[in-house]
Amino acid sequence: MSAKELQINLEFSAGAELLFGNIKRRKLSLDGTVKWTVASLLKWMHANILTERPELFLQGDTVRPGILVLINDTDWELLGELEYELQPNDNVLFISTLHGG
Repeated sequence: MSAKELQINLEFSAGAELLFGNIKRRKLSLDGTVKWTVASLLKWMHANILTERPELFLQGDTVRPGILVLINDTDWELLGELEYELQPNDNVLFISTLHGG
């Protein structure tokens, strides 16, 4: 790991992983020379690892209603949502509450 990398962990649960190649956990090494927020992470995810049905994960520039986001086991709403600046070794968990019939 270079000093210019930001290491974070992504997790997907309750069906959210199906939109990301059925991979439940990913370790990312992002460019550490720029400020990474959840907003920029979501854009990166859309461009790089979202493999299916983006409309089930994103709505505009944010996650769609029905996707819970936890950062280090804390609801992202308490941390500033899209504006939260990612820190080294953050764990970002996406949980789908959307269930088809």
